Amino acid sequence: MLWTVFSVFVLGMLALDLGVFNRKAHEVHFKEALTWSIVWVALSMAFNAWIYYKFGSEKALQFLTGYVIEKALSVDNIFVFVILFASFAVPKMYQHRVLFWGVLGAIFMRAIFIGLGAALVSRFDWIMYVFGAILIFTGFKLMKEGEAEPHPEKNPIYKLARRMFPAVPEYHGKAFFVMKDGRRYATPLLLVLIAIEATDVVFAVDSIPAIFAISTDPFIVYTSNIFAILGLRAMYFLLAGIIDKFHYLKYGLAIVLLFVGVKMVIADWYHVPILVSLATIAGVLTISVLASVIWPRHVELEVSSDALEDIREHPTGSSDS
Repeated sequence: MLWTVFSVFVLGMLALDLGVFNRKAHEVHFKEALTWSIVWVALSMAFNAWIYYKFGSEKALQFLTGYVIEKALSVDNIFVFVILFASFAVPKMYQHRVLFWGVLGAIFMRAIFIGLGAALVSRFDWIMYVFGAILIFTGFKLMKEGEAEPHPEKNPIYKLARRMFPAVPEYHGKAFFVMKDGRRYATPLLLVLIAIEATDVVFAVDSIPAIFAISTDPFIVYTSNIFAILGLRAMYFLLAGIIDKFHYLKYGLAIVLLFVGVKMVIADWYHVPILVSLATIAGVLTISVLASVIWPRHVELEVSSDALEDIREHPTGSSDS
């Protein structure tokens, strides 16, 4: 019954989003994104309060910690969205439509991944060590990459889609396909959507083991994951313009993955209390954001040789140029 009610709620909210509030394609501005972000966080916290009332404080803390982890890891998705939309020059009025279908696909994929993960955890005790090793490897990899720009176009799923679907170079409104000379062609909007879905598969491989480190209850794992995903679109439009300023956040996420991975590996010898996990994760993310604000990235300016010569000749800025 719980699974059915939650699924109906999620589908109802998505239908309300697409069928009522976003029936017409439009550019999502900051105020609208902020409003929806507050709505999704409020709904998540209301659900968390219900879990506390129904199942107690331990389950509620597990949900909250899982939600914070998934919310933080979803910030990495936003970096990729920014790069994809910029490289494909996606019109701002159609970005919400792409993200809507991207989130819908992500929900189904996460359900499959979580179902498989829960089945493995219940059957094989040693699988937690594998999950922990994946998180530790991913954490070190993210730490090494640092501020390196991701390349979603190199994803093998995306490459396969490019071969399968003949595509036209220009956009045709909000359409994913267009008919030309009796033949169906994909528009760039579909290719962006496929790239987003392909990227989410990679993120799911990282995030699903992380949430199983907090709870092995499939309902807690699934609901915390889905609530984080549902608020992803609003968070993108809220942070897209400033996300590059939080240049230390990726290092914070890497430390979180390393912490959760180690927590999984040592679980048989030492159990890290859930409250300690929540405080550690929240503290690391807060410090990484504050560090980005206190020590902003220095932007290197390219100056032409003529301009340098002019500066040498007129150091006080007296030249007209």
